[in-house]
Amino acid sequence: MRDVFHEQLESVFVDLAGICGRVELAVGDASRALLTGDAELAERVISGDVEIDRAREEVEESAFQLLSLQAPVARDLRTVVAALRMVSELERMGDLSVHVAKIARLRVPGIAVPEEVRPTIEQMATVAEDMVRRVAEIIIRRDVAAAIALGRADEEMDQLRRRSFTELLAEDWGHGVEAAVDIALLGRYYERIADHAVSVANRVVFVVTGDNPTSVTA
Repeated sequence: MRDVFHEQLESVFVDLAGICGRVELAVGDASRALLTGDAELAERVISGDVEIDRAREEVEESAFQLLSLQAPVARDLRTVVAALRMVSELERMGDLSVHVAKIARLRVPGIAVPEEVRPTIEQMATVAEDMVRRVAEIIIRRDVAAAIALGRADEEMDQLRRRSFTELLAEDWGHGVEAAVDIALLGRYYERIADHAVSVANRVVFVVTGDNPTSVTA
């Protein structure tokens, strides 16, 4: 019976990694739509969010069934509860990708990102997409070392966020309030994607070691 339980629990983590794959695609597509003014691609990200929501519901249903039918305790209980929190964070990462896509769509036929801040936003998008990709591997492998190392990428994201603020607050900023608001929001969205990625990775550390890293949020 416990073998069946652990097979079902492993299946939940496979599904979590699958959601990571969907989120990675959403982050990448939203960023490309943002930087190219591609309204069709932006719409695809926005409409595709329902698939991430549906996948989250399926993981939650599986986890609740494990809780109710198997009554796990100790490490097994810790793992199921962590999975429920992880899937919620992954869904939020998908929602943040939608926010990026909506800014892209709002500015079509123009492009929301002024040329002089484009390198910073491009780098933020790259870091965010890479962090989501790494989280999927961390979930599948239960890789504690990789989970801890992910924090360094989050530090890079924080530095990029500060750079974006410096750029939009510069005295020679000539793109008006609307563009400044867009850049401020985009910086926040990418930063939060990174924060959620680190939080998911930290929950993997918790599952494997029982230690609760200080950066895990409730």
